[in-house]
Amino acid sequence: MFSDLFNDFFDGVVSNNITKSFSPSVNVKESDHEFKLELAAPGLSKDDFKINIENDMLNISAEKKEEQATQNEKYTHKEFSYSSFKRTFTLPETADREKISAAYDNGVMTLVIPKKDEARPKPLREIKIS
Repeated sequence: MFSDLFNDFFDGVVSNNITKSFSPSVNVKESDHEFKLELAAPGLSKDDFKINIENDMLNISAEKKEEQATQNEKYTHKEFSYSSFKRTFTLPETADREKISAAYDNGVMTLVIPKKDEARPKPLREIKIS
């Protein structure tokens, strides 16, 4: 009986102290001039993100650590939570790696990846016949 009470109490406490790994939804849009990635990652701040390029790979990761403490006369209760994700994308040869920009607003991380000038469509040019 004591064992069941002990297990019930600690099952509730231990199950809240977990590491959560998630993979945010991503929209990828392409226009004539750029690629745009939108990652849905609510509850984070821009300081939680790390974005880098290694070779032809664009790496986007984030981690958030939280600690909550409740103190009473007879006990102290602490809960830690940790959540993280990492997404990797292969950059196309047409991407201008030097001009990539990122912004985080209202739970959405947006990356704009401009295309190189030579990859953009050229306007129609008429050739005169002589």
